[in-house]
Amino acid sequence: MINRVLKSLGVCAVLAGATFAGSPALQPASSAAVQRAAAVENYETGVAAWLWADKVWFTPGERMTVNWTVKTYHEIYPFTMVAYRQNNQTGAKTYFPNGTSEVTDIFGKPSNAFQPFILADTGKGVLVGDGGLLPADLGLIPDEPGMHTIVVELRDGTGLRILKTSYLKISVIKDFVDVAGNIEQDTTWTNDKLYRLSGVIFVRNNATLTIKPGTLVIGQPGSQPPSVIVVTRNGKLMAEGTRSQPIIMTSALNPGERTRGDWGGLILLGKAPINVAPQAGKDNANGEFFVEGLPATEDTRYGGTDAAHSCGSLKYVRVEYAGSIFAPNNESNAFTFGGCGTGTKADYLQAIYGLDDSFEWFGGTMNASHLIGGFSADDYVDFQLGFTGKIQHGIFYQNADSTGNRGVEGDNSEYDQAATPVSSPTMFNLTFIGSGVPGYDESNAPGLYLRRAAAGSFNNTIVTNFYSAGVFIDGSATQTQVTDGKLTMNGILLWNNNLGKGGGDTLASQVDANILDFAEGNRGNGKNFFVGDPMMRRPFEWSDPDFRVIPGSPVFRANWIQPPDDGFFDQSARYVGGAGDTAWWQEWTSFLQDSDIRK
Repeated sequence: MINRVLKSLGVCAVLAGATFAGSPALQPASSAAVQRAAAVENYETGVAAWLWADKVWFTPGERMTVNWTVKTYHEIYPFTMVAYRQNNQTGAKTYFPNGTSEVTDIFGKPSNAFQPFILADTGKGVLVGDGGLLPADLGLIPDEPGMHTIVVELRDGTGLRILKTSYLKISVIKDFVDVAGNIEQDTTWTNDKLYRLSGVIFVRNNATLTIKPGTLVIGQPGSQPPSVIVVTRNGKLMAEGTRSQPIIMTSALNPGERTRGDWGGLILLGKAPINVAPQAGKDNANGEFFVEGLPATEDTRYGGTDAAHSCGSLKYVRVEYAGSIFAPNNESNAFTFGGCGTGTKADYLQAIYGLDDSFEWFGGTMNASHLIGGFSADDYVDFQLGFTGKIQHGIFYQNADSTGNRGVEGDNSEYDQAATPVSSPTMFNLTFIGSGVPGYDESNAPGLYLRRAAAGSFNNTIVTNFYSAGVFIDGSATQTQVTDGKLTMNGILLWNNNLGKGGGDTLASQVDANILDFAEGNRGNGKNFFVGDPMMRRPFEWSDPDFRVIPGSPVFRANWIQPPDDGFFDQSARYVGGAGDTAWWQEWTSFLQDSDIRK
């Protein structure tokens, strides 16, 4: 069948001579096929592809192998391909295969003569290295410390339009810095060094830890106590990466060897209000508490009266393979925020493969946007103890091989459900994708789960593929918040949830029975609940997902509400879900699923 289609396009049957390891040769495309494809307006490819190397960091002179998986989904559109390594400090590009600054395609042809071809499927093949499409000597690491990106562009047959881009971030290191003990004076970490954490690192004594764009930080598996960064109430973290140079905090192990809980993660503690009263045996003042998992000391205390307090600034930061166990049933999260105030900045953050939650807020007033959580073992957005912040643009996912629990787990307080300030966050434009199977360790693991008198406003959100209900409001105290209009939902798109009970395409089959009247708009402020396929492009291709939607999706229905004009929310996001039609996660993230890169 494929051969017949290729012939109909005028594709030459002669092999081009370039091969992927373990895959068919690339088929050259005729000029007639290229012209016919170019006539298709606004063409977008469905090809999935991901890159990975044998290591995350290298020293100058080492040799790197770059691997690549390609899934064409029977794509017969003629492509041209450009591959290069970019020095993200200088912007300089070195094009393969000639190793020069001149733009060429992978066959070494200049831009006015790119060779079009039909792409072949490749399963865990070699892109750069012995037996690969490109020579092994292209993997020689240069003497240029800092973050680099290996980029592969699939362009149209003319070479003019980029249809698909794959990115791989690597760090070139000239020195190694072992970090143990406390940081008690202003300190800067730079991207030409590798920072190896051992044990608990407290940033304290009014010190600021500044982490420059493109810096790599690794936690040591097996460290006792587990390696973790804790920014105390009297410290600050300024970790501002960029799209091309994200800050990466990950396991010390190599790709394919890493696992959830290899290290502790990132904890920020502040002085904003929380709702914990003095607890017996805890020695905490009213409105203060100690972060879970660590001994109760001044360094682990959080909360206060400064709603505008700043824990620092996080931007383009990835936390991977975190969540070490500090005590039985007491793991750390990828990102933990305790009592952080509105002065805290958090934008473009990714948590992947955590042993506990992706993002958890213990009280505080801080806001956050553009969050991605994947393959965490517990919840993805967890809040309690009086959290009143705002969150917009988020994508959170799990699958049957890497299960988690709830999309949102929201509590007011486990100590006193009537405590004030009441947890009441405002959230817009989130996507939650469940595993389709029972939760990791929670029998009731819905997409949106509110309990213990939690309040809040949840809007323009997609919930899909959960084994439990799409929405579950638990307990009489939480139901009272619904009745009183303090727990509201407006714009909830549900699809393929409650699979453990057969699922269904009605609202009654998607939500917990106790809130059906709320979801139908008959009680409280439940509005715009809709059951329908969001029609995302490639949400289940885990190593290279695309959460945007195809034409005709209900995501862009006209009656979804507009976020408020309050200086934080993006009012243009008048759609449901975290993506819309913009792939804001490209380049700075990594979606690699472990099973897709293990040999």
